[in-house]
Amino acid sequence: MKIALVTPYEYPYPGGVTEHVSHLDRCFREWGHDVRIVAPCTETEERMTDNVIGISGSIVSVPFSGSVSRVSFSPRIYRRVKHLLARERFDVVHLHEPLTPALPLTVLRHSKTVNVGTFHAYREQHLGLKVGRRVLKRFMAKLDAKICVSEASREMMSKYFPGEYTVIPNGIDVEHFAGVHVKPIERFDDGRPNVLFVGRLDKRKGFEYLLRAYSRVLAAIPNARLIVVGAYDNEDKAPFVHYARTHHLNSVKFVGRVSSADLPRYYRTCDVFCAPSTGFESFGIVLLEAMAAGKPIVATNIAGYRSVLEDSREGLLVEPENELALTEAIVSLLQDAGLRREMGARGQDKARRYDWSIVAGLVLDLYRQVVHRKKGVG
Repeated sequence: MKIALVTPYEYPYPGGVTEHVSHLDRCFREWGHDVRIVAPCTETEERMTDNVIGISGSIVSVPFSGSVSRVSFSPRIYRRVKHLLARERFDVVHLHEPLTPALPLTVLRHSKTVNVGTFHAYREQHLGLKVGRRVLKRFMAKLDAKICVSEASREMMSKYFPGEYTVIPNGIDVEHFAGVHVKPIERFDDGRPNVLFVGRLDKRKGFEYLLRAYSRVLAAIPNARLIVVGAYDNEDKAPFVHYARTHHLNSVKFVGRVSSADLPRYYRTCDVFCAPSTGFESFGIVLLEAMAAGKPIVATNIAGYRSVLEDSREGLLVEPENELALTEAIVSLLQDAGLRREMGARGQDKARRYDWSIVAGLVLDLYRQVVHRKKGVG
């Protein structure tokens, strides 16, 4: 099967959609399918695989849901997309965030094959969908199948565009995080209790609340350490570094971006993983990574996280933007090694259900069903 995986976001700039697309690409190609990733790309990017088609190098950063999306609005993509689809003759075009300007909408406008859309985002109110609903209906009508990564995402999309949606979650490379080959980071593997945060330092990730909570954690556990990993730069971390210095939080370690090979080692090094996001999370991929590594979790009680983590089983869910609740949950886990082991073991069991070999298989089965149905209709 010849498959196009289309993403509106700069590839391979870090992000949940980018990770999702890259893992589908890997699985499908391992299974013998011919795959192309179609995305905005910068010309100087050295990490491209030979099947990535950079449709535009003109990237714009757009604030969205407390984060920043890197997309292209270049008018040049219109002709390039039209020629690409005519040349490649895909069996399936799989668009991620298919209603996001401008690349997915342009592809949908011209695609004459089987079109599948995956909706990743979640927010309680989506002004763009509400205002643009009338115009976007004709693009939705071109989707032969619609996937949502969680029930939260499905509920949001159904509010604006009622219809049939298939829930297929994000996946994880379980062995990458759970394998016996994964060793702790030596400089942090010294017996001190480690709390880990993984993510960008965007407002919606809620790191400010974790940092404030950490001040209180130290009052109960003075030798604790907070490790901060993620795709952030000096400007992003500057206010948090200032806060840490002002409050004498010398045990906060801003590590920054780490390689794919090292990320599982940071999970393996921690005693508790914390995800303090304030909202807008459709799914908890970092929760699954921590689960696969066998680590207990403290996360905020938001829709996307509730779809992955059950409170008091794989971890603890707390009220968003509540530093006191974060403090109590983190301290309770750091003080109870037995509970940490129990939650970690339950988390590993759950993570195995989300392995990419399973998730990508579900997506491929849906492709086949839709192709068969469309051929039957034709």
